Amino acid sequence: MPVLYDRLLKLKEMFNSKFGSIPKFYVRAPGRVNIIGEHIDYCGYSVLPMAVEQDVLIAVEPVKTYTLQLANTNPLYPDLSTSANNIQIDKTKPLWHNYFLCGLKGIQEHFGVSNLTGMNCLVDGNIPPSSGLSSSSALVCCAGLVTLTVLGRNLSKVELAEICAKSERYIGTEGGGMDQSISFLAEEGTAKLIEFSPLRATDVKLPSGAVFVIANSCVEMNKAATSHFNIRVMECRLAAKLLAKYKSLQWDKVLRLEEVQAKLGISLEEMLLVTEDALHPEPYNPEEICRCLGISLEELRTQILSPNTQDVLIFKLYQRAKHVYSEAARVLQFKKICEEAPENMVQLLGELMNQSHMSCRDMYECSCPELDQLVDICRKFGAQGSRLTGAGWGGCTVSIVPADKLPSFLANVHKAYYHRSDGSLAPEKQSLFATKPGGGALVLLEA
Repeated sequence: MPVLYDRLLKLKEMFNSKFGSIPKFYVRAPGRVNIIGEHIDYCGYSVLPMAVEQDVLIAVEPVKTYTLQLANTNPLYPDLSTSANNIQIDKTKPLWHNYFLCGLKGIQEHFGVSNLTGMNCLVDGNIPPSSGLSSSSALVCCAGLVTLTVLGRNLSKVELAEICAKSERYIGTEGGGMDQSISFLAEEGTAKLIEFSPLRATDVKLPSGAVFVIANSCVEMNKAATSHFNIRVMECRLAAKLLAKYKSLQWDKVLRLEEVQAKLGISLEEMLLVTEDALHPEPYNPEEICRCLGISLEELRTQILSPNTQDVLIFKLYQRAKHVYSEAARVLQFKKICEEAPENMVQLLGELMNQSHMSCRDMYECSCPELDQLVDICRKFGAQGSRLTGAGWGGCTVSIVPADKLPSFLANVHKAYYHRSDGSLAPEKQSLFATKPGGGALVLLEA
């Protein structure tokens, strides 16, 4: 890892000029690309991500004071100095340092530590921000591992992933745990099927004759700064409750679409049929949902909806449930094809990725014109399949490309999407790169 070593040496020098001392250790946590399985982790379903080589690196020096000094190698991100034992996270402003504070607070609360030692931390990252490659979760995971190391405590990777997934919610994002799980559980050379409740990861061997290429649409999307993401989480929660009620289950105990399937003991294909019977394609308003469940508007708002979705006037329950159940089935098909490795494997996997994008665009409505355009360009120049990855509404696409077509693919996509005559896309955001499955989070003792 010569590139990592060079970055560590540079980080050490910058740390010394910033704090006048040498870091005691470094922590690395990778970003991720989700190959298939979008917006289904928080519904309880398995996903299929891999870690990317891009990461967040933090140089750390514990100090005798109780002050946390946090700095970033990127001058756009201002420094923070705060008490390590009175962590305040402002949900109204998703500032970069709040993600670090989420990870710190999660570990601190897990061990019930009230007198955490201070530390000087310098953060460096090369994951494009707001690109759907999980830079914010990588920072949360990195901070969690930093805090654990400073405390001299031990946790398994699974425990760390679960704590960091919960603690990222301090910033107001109701995520499902995929990003944190792959950040800790990733292994070089393999993608992972991540399953939840209980959390576990299984290796998925990707086809050797193809590469995965990430292309940034250059449209930024910050999950914590908008309500798009949390509205989808609530729509899935409401759909689960209405489906449970329709099937005479104890709907008030149900939170996720997967729980309905598990309680009914039927296949994903059968759940799609139940969805068609139970829900109508027209949007629901809050009053209709209350009538269906036999509750008051006040109960809906205070007991079911999250604070930033209480004023939403329409909920598309049918479309969201259809996406989740069909996407969950695609993940299992993808894994099966990888295991069986038929001759036309790359084509079959590409078709699943194309179906996934169509469902994200039409049923989940989490794409945007630029993502759709980029997907079309990638397919035109040789991708067997291409789809948005991450939350959507901007960020990146991921494409499966036959290895022998890679050089011409990269050249053609770069020319077709990034060479705008009006120069509207800043060169530093023009990220287009092939990636291999990278390794998970780790602690490094010296540079």
